[in-house]
Amino acid sequence: MKIDFPHHQFAHCESGVTTNLLNYHGFSCSEAMVFGIGAGLFFAYAPFIKLNHLPLTTFRTSPGAIFAKATKRLGVVVKREKFRDPLVAENRLDQLLAAGRPVGAQTGVYWLPFFPPAYRFHFNGHNLVVIGKVGDDYLISDPIFEETVRCPATDLRKARFAKGALAPKGKIYYIETMPQQFDLPKAVVAGIKEVCRGMLKTPIPMAGVSGIRLLARKLESWPAKLDEKQTLLHLGHVIRMQEEIGTGGGGFRFVYAAFLQEAAAVLNNDQLLELSNHCTGIGDLWRDFALLASRVCKGRATIQASFSELADLLRKCADEEQILFTRLQVAIK
Repeated sequence: MKIDFPHHQFAHCESGVTTNLLNYHGFSCSEAMVFGIGAGLFFAYAPFIKLNHLPLTTFRTSPGAIFAKATKRLGVVVKREKFRDPLVAENRLDQLLAAGRPVGAQTGVYWLPFFPPAYRFHFNGHNLVVIGKVGDDYLISDPIFEETVRCPATDLRKARFAKGALAPKGKIYYIETMPQQFDLPKAVVAGIKEVCRGMLKTPIPMAGVSGIRLLARKLESWPAKLDEKQTLLHLGHVIRMQEEIGTGGGGFRFVYAAFLQEAAAVLNNDQLLELSNHCTGIGDLWRDFALLASRVCKGRATIQASFSELADLLRKCADEEQILFTRLQVAIK
């Protein structure tokens, strides 16, 4: 059995899954619009939360939040399910597929055999859509890939019940009903307001622009506090979180810039076009940071001097993002 599900490749897994599901159910939209309405842009540096034994740096909201917020703001009724028993979870998935319903699932990347070996690491926040089953293989629309892929049932079972941080616990989600009409301007404004609050007004110093400045201070201290191996491991982990998991720091800013460009038309607000260009420039700054950090990790730049330069780049990112989101708050009032 296979659902006639139009597959499209996108930059990021969850916003891509949400976009593909909404398009399938009749709401034509771009990934950028879904990412913006779902308030996907964020930043946090949480040293007490470990991923692969290293401090968590995140450039987006928690897994599942984009789908939940985008669908809620559009008035879409969704269903979410979790399971304790892998066989029960598999049977439920088969039931939904037999009923002709495409199903989103949270998985662990490490256990997905269609990922190239170099990209199969322990990250449990990867989203995909299961669209059918042939024999013992599931047919999958994974928006990271150009074409649909196959995954043996045993591997998908492992991926759905991967252990560790962000353990998916067999989580699936799907759209039950769509509204007769959408209030797109209201959804756009709500998404923008949430991102501005998250980046400017989060009371804890680990999040938003304060979190970027915290990372700058911590990063600058690593060469003095850690040995060279640990220093490079910490820096490499930040870059992996930025550039390899989803679209990362710079990439997310480019997606959000595209959203602001679309939002300008939806809200008939030309100020958002100017802010879209500013957001693109910030994405370029994050990419400059990633490029220099990768040179340091490969031994092509001196550590101490480069870490000071990296910290300065982070502070510049924080300053520019504070300006951007302060102006964005004013623009939508």
